[in-house]
Amino acid sequence: MDSQTYVVESQVEQNHWWFVGRRKLFRKTVEKLHLSAEAKILDIGTSTGTNLRLLRDMGFVNFLGLDSNDDAIRWCAEKGLGIVSKGDICAMPFEDSLFDLVLATDIIEHVDDDIQALREIRRVLTPHGRAIITVPAFQSLWGLQDEVGHHKRRYTRREVLEKLEKAGLQTCESYYFNYILFFPIWIARQLIRIFNLRLKSENQVNSPLINSVLKIVFALDTACAGILHVPFGVSIIALIGRNSD
Repeated sequence: MDSQTYVVESQVEQNHWWFVGRRKLFRKTVEKLHLSAEAKILDIGTSTGTNLRLLRDMGFVNFLGLDSNDDAIRWCAEKGLGIVSKGDICAMPFEDSLFDLVLATDIIEHVDDDIQALREIRRVLTPHGRAIITVPAFQSLWGLQDEVGHHKRRYTRREVLEKLEKAGLQTCESYYFNYILFFPIWIARQLIRIFNLRLKSENQVNSPLINSVLKIVFALDTACAGILHVPFGVSIIALIGRNSD
C-alpha cells in the first residue's frame, strides 16, 4: 500500500466499522476451530496490525506476523502487537508444516502469482491445519481502495475456488460478505471517480454517526452471510485446509 494509506489505516483500524466487523467475523470463524491458546498462528500481510490485535485479544500466545513492507512492520511494533517478520508470501521464510492456523486476509490480490501464494500457505500449514483467506470481490467494484492498496485484481467466488483447488487446498467453507452495502459502495466508488475526489483512503469517508450505524449494519451482514450465501458481496471469505498428500 501507499505510505499515506498505512498512516490512515493505523489511525482508524481499532474502531472503524470495517475493521471492527471483520475482526468479529474472523473471531467467529476461528472459534469454530477450537484451537488451544498455544496453537501456532501466522498472520500474512499484517498491515498495521488489525488481525494481530484480534489474536492477542482472543488469548493466543504463539502467533507472529509476516509483511513485506517496513512501514507495516513499524506500525505493528509501535502498537506492541507482537513479532512481525519481513518476507514475501510467495516465498515465506518458514519451514514446512509449521502453523496450525494461517490468516491471509486481503493479501493474495496484491501479488502477481496468487496461486504460488496459495501453494505457500499450503506448505506452511500442518496436515490438519486451517487457513482463513479473504479477497475483494467483483472487478466492477474496482475503486480508490484497490488503487492505493496496489491490488492486481478482484475475484468471483468461483475464481477463488478454482485457484484454491489448483494450489492443493480444500475449501471447507466459502461465501460472500458485506452484501448489504454492496450497491451503496458501488455507487460511492463511481462518485469518487466521477468527481475525482482526492483521498488517501476510502477509510477517511466516515464520521462518528456513520461509523456507529455501519457497525450495526456490518454486524448484521457478517452474522447472516454464512447462512444466507447471498451470490454477491464486496468481499469473499474462505476457510481452507490441505488436500490429502
